[in-house]
Amino acid sequence: MNKTWFCLPVVLAMFTFSACGRSEPVVEIALHPSKPNILYIATNAYLYKSRDEGATWHNISQGMTHSRVISLAIDPLFPANIYAGTKGDAVFRSYNGGQNWESKRAGLEGVTISSVVHQLVVVPGSSQRLYAATSMGVFESETAGETWVKRMDGMKEVLMVVTLSIDPHQPQTLYAGTSGGVYKSLDGGHWWDKVNNGLVDPEILKSSRALSVTKIHIDPHHVETVYAATLTGLYKTVNGGQSWKDIGRDLPDQMLSDLLIDPTTPDIIYVGSREGVHLSTTGGATWHAINDGLENLNIRALAISHLDSTLLYVGTNGSGLYRSRSRGETWEPVPLISAQH
Repeated sequence: MNKTWFCLPVVLAMFTFSACGRSEPVVEIALHPSKPNILYIATNAYLYKSRDEGATWHNISQGMTHSRVISLAIDPLFPANIYAGTKGDAVFRSYNGGQNWESKRAGLEGVTISSVVHQLVVVPGSSQRLYAATSMGVFESETAGETWVKRMDGMKEVLMVVTLSIDPHQPQTLYAGTSGGVYKSLDGGHWWDKVNNGLVDPEILKSSRALSVTKIHIDPHHVETVYAATLTGLYKTVNGGQSWKDIGRDLPDQMLSDLLIDPTTPDIIYVGSREGVHLSTTGGATWHAINDGLENLNIRALAISHLDSTLLYVGTNGSGLYRSRSRGETWEPVPLISAQH
């Protein structure tokens, strides 16, 4: 039974918290690319924005349906443009930093509206092109979300796409993490090839959901190196997906929820799981836990600042949001306190 049912509620303006120390799960975190004081989070109930580095928060869900937001993307060129993927109502877009939202579902009707938008990725160098990883496949928009086109040619064995990564140096190269392994495209998603060698045994692939890639990232320092977090471990390729190696055997939990790569320092990787956050400074060869200050080790989301790679945020499944200014050596809670209007 949920322990929060026995707690005295504390009401602060628009937010209701539990006095026993629990709060809503933080399922997604998005950091402004050039202003470190601005960040966004999604919980199971609402979408929030802070303009003061998490000291106070505004509920910015007005204009959306009640469908949960589970993915966020900020346009790096025009950061007031924000995209939100939902669990049941396709994609929403804001042109003004979350003050107003518009539903953007043309091309998704009858598909994503009744499914899940797991991830949204803006193509580097463009404010018009973006991709959506959904439970019904990959979709591309070349019109800033106004219209969407399905991009699944070559993905014959799978339907659900959970995560995408775009080569920052060659944006036509994409990797997709799916319910049946990893696929690679060299032409912007028009055709996909399966690249599963070493990632999963063929007999396991027949029951494709057993693999379930949860997050995939191209290493910005070595673009032929790619990391794939799955529900059965962490894998790495150094040859563009031709072969994969299990590099997470020393992790205490193989069911991984998120994955980060340090944007400035090579070989620094973070993973989140039900056993907290683990750090590797050796490209995955060795690992150690960095959970000092975390009251809940069930990790839902990770985020790293592109302005200061020592600054990290973690969303947990039961005690809210945490921040570290020391690459995870210590963590401090960031309470969801409402801004006074």
